Amino acid sequence: MITTATDSSTSPSQPASPVRVSIQGYAGAFHEIAARLCFREAPLEIVPAHTFEDLIEMVESREKADVGLMAIENTLAGSLMHNYNLLNESKLSITGEVYLRIKQNLMALPGQRIEGLHEVHSHPIAIAQCLKFFERYPHIHLVETVDTAWSARNIREKGLEGIGAIASTLAAELYQMEVLAESIETNKKNHTRFLVLHNDRPQPEQELELDKVSLSFAVDHTVGSLYKVLAVLAAYNVNLTKIQSAPIIGHPWEYLFFLDFVTEGKVGHQQAIEAISPLTHNLKVLGVYRKGEHYDQ
Repeated sequence: MITTATDSSTSPSQPASPVRVSIQGYAGAFHEIAARLCFREAPLEIVPAHTFEDLIEMVESREKADVGLMAIENTLAGSLMHNYNLLNESKLSITGEVYLRIKQNLMALPGQRIEGLHEVHSHPIAIAQCLKFFERYPHIHLVETVDTAWSARNIREKGLEGIGAIASTLAAELYQMEVLAESIETNKKNHTRFLVLHNDRPQPEQELELDKVSLSFAVDHTVGSLYKVLAVLAAYNVNLTKIQSAPIIGHPWEYLFFLDFVTEGKVGHQQAIEAISPLTHNLKVLGVYRKGEHYDQ
């Protein structure tokens, strides 16, 4: 769970100002569910962003949003490399994370039946996750849209009968849609990891509570360069939880590495970072934070 700082000038009798959380997508999207679980003890204002670039810009400028929540990887689709690159090029820091089980649901206007649907709309990734289900309904045409929640909203606003949407139960609730089939995704072990992003850390935390680190770095294009980094981390007894490479533009066959590790034992993260620094180039600490909780929505 991520906690947020409150203004010390606010009296106990005054309600706290809502935290403005920028998400990619629309009200009812899985990003919103993750945000509400992550900040469940704080009043929230969800600020939709059309793209992940817009999300980053909102949090960097702080004009429309105080914090961002951005998907970074999925157990089925893998890493969102575009988002890794956006984060690496931004001024933002990772201050937390949350894991959410993704359940896709088929919904339509009240009174509709699956047999009466001729189209189902949703984001292409959501559609891909549910193809097995729709093999039973070959008459239904699957239509790709910009967002799961937007698909449900569009059907409600336009009163589209005979058209369904694949979206979250929150979207069904917000847009007064009737769920015709629950959890229609083919693989039930479908989880997405979301990162909490701040322009600066909102509140000091005890150093011992911060047990996860995200880094980016490059190494010499020579034999054993990456191995040396990993060997040092192993010597410092850190648990490597993620490693991902991305090509460095303009340097053929050279790569930028994104790495997550969790500290274990008495050795702090700062010691491990200092130990690998001489072995790397352009080392950037993307965030130091607490391991995130896992939720089954």
